[in-house]
Amino acid sequence: MAKYSKKALNKIGIVMHEFKLGKLKSGKEGQGGIVKSRKQAIAIGISEARQEGDKVPKEKG
Repeated sequence: MAKYSKKALNKIGIVMHEFKLGKLKSGKEGQGGIVKSRKQAIAIGISEARQEGDKVPKEKG
């Protein structure tokens, strides 16, 4: 099983909270509209954690 750092898990949790409140937006600087998919919200959280340099497993394929 893949290992995520505590910082990465915290970042994903923050993003999921924003998604639950309906405040999470997609695209560059949130210009793409409100995120409606749980999978997309998780992907955004992982992407943001990766950009900050947190330990996140490599992308598949």
